[in-house]
Amino acid sequence: MVQGTTSDAGKSTLVAGLCRILRRQGVRVAPFKPQNMALNSAVGADGGELGRAQALQAQAAGILPTSDLNPVLLKPSTDQRCQVIIHGRAVGEMGAWQYHEFKRRAREAVLASYRRLGEAYDFIVVEGAGSPAEINLREGDIANMGFAEAVDCPVVLIADIDRGGVFAHIVGTLALLSESERNRVRGFVINRFRGDSSLLEPGLNWLEQHTGKPVLGVLPYLHGFHLDAEDGISREIVDSAAPASDRLRVVLPVLPRISNHTDFEPLAHHPQVELHYADCGTPPPPADLVILPGSKAVRADLECLRAGGWPEYLERHLRYGGKVLGICGGLQMLGRVIADPQGVEGNAGESAGLGWLDLETVLLPGKRLCNVAGRLQPGGARVRGYEIHMGRTHGQALGRPAVLLDDGTPDGAISADGKIMATYLHGVFDEMAACTALLRWAGVSQPLAIDTNARREQMLDRLADTITSQCDLARLLADVR
Repeated sequence: MVQGTTSDAGKSTLVAGLCRILRRQGVRVAPFKPQNMALNSAVGADGGELGRAQALQAQAAGILPTSDLNPVLLKPSTDQRCQVIIHGRAVGEMGAWQYHEFKRRAREAVLASYRRLGEAYDFIVVEGAGSPAEINLREGDIANMGFAEAVDCPVVLIADIDRGGVFAHIVGTLALLSESERNRVRGFVINRFRGDSSLLEPGLNWLEQHTGKPVLGVLPYLHGFHLDAEDGISREIVDSAAPASDRLRVVLPVLPRISNHTDFEPLAHHPQVELHYADCGTPPPPADLVILPGSKAVRADLECLRAGGWPEYLERHLRYGGKVLGICGGLQMLGRVIADPQGVEGNAGESAGLGWLDLETVLLPGKRLCNVAGRLQPGGARVRGYEIHMGRTHGQALGRPAVLLDDGTPDGAISADGKIMATYLHGVFDEMAACTALLRWAGVSQPLAIDTNARREQMLDRLADTITSQCDLARLLADVR
């Protein structure tokens, strides 16, 4: 099990790299995250919802993702409430104390999934959540040491030196563990090191002498390394061969409850695109294309856009020839009405949409979860994606669909003037043909065809090569037979 001294220490990345290494060795390996809190999710081959990071780790392992890889997924809807998803299906909205009382059932789900994976695979690489030193969450823990103790699993602790204070993070984390938990920690991996490694040696020697545990590896900061984020938005600048004036300017509001922003990773790394994540509460910069992303709280996030002056901005943007793309919650915002009669995403009620598409959406408890494929309309470019949404949408705008699915079902809408497109499909930029077609629609005269899946594979191989060269795999993977 890989646990971290902090969030974003590199747990997800190390697990993905280890899965790729084991796959290369011919080991049937599966990633596993008992409990995940994230708004980036995917639909597994079993039709259940799981964290996006676990879907990526499944790709590293060469297996199909299923909800057993992430049996408990928490999707925050406010600062104090979240949607609880067990074995891929939403079971309700809960506050912190409600979920605390619910943990016994969640624990049963975690152990059931772990047993099933153990029967199907030779080896499981487990990812913790946050930090095991969060002592206020220790009672009933199923995410870190509570799980490791329950299944008698050895632990590797990873810490991010780029944040600073790496030795304090490691020593402090160990100090807050029980004796049995400390004994469970096999050693440490230090992540994102920059500079001359010889300057780190005195600190590593001290750490090993002080803790009695080995440093199993020091991973360098990998420049130009990009994998889909588990939850946080990466704002690292992506180098481009094209001058800024020649790139398509894309602006995307960072909504308070933005979901599945991994949809836009292919744009962030496309050499002909300049992608800006903009604060939804402030006036955005000029753009060629504005994308309204998915949201876990559509009505509340739409109010944030209104408070920031986005409707007026979008009106000017469209008047001067700009394009607008809405995905999932963004589709719902572009319609005339969003109704939530049962309060599935907050207080029950109804909100006026932006009104640029003749659509009405009713939010309902039953969530639509499916992997789909079809063709973009017009043009017919092949597209694959997945749907994760609570709402049901109807209206005349659906007569001009953005996508025609393989089963003949229309999806989304295109405005009569062709300036606005909306779809429920996440992942629309992943397919090379679809990304090329969408960039051409947005204003790029000769889009470059970029293979996003091949790029992910290259990044996973680069990660595995780095871990192999910089870590003591014999001790790190001592249990692999």
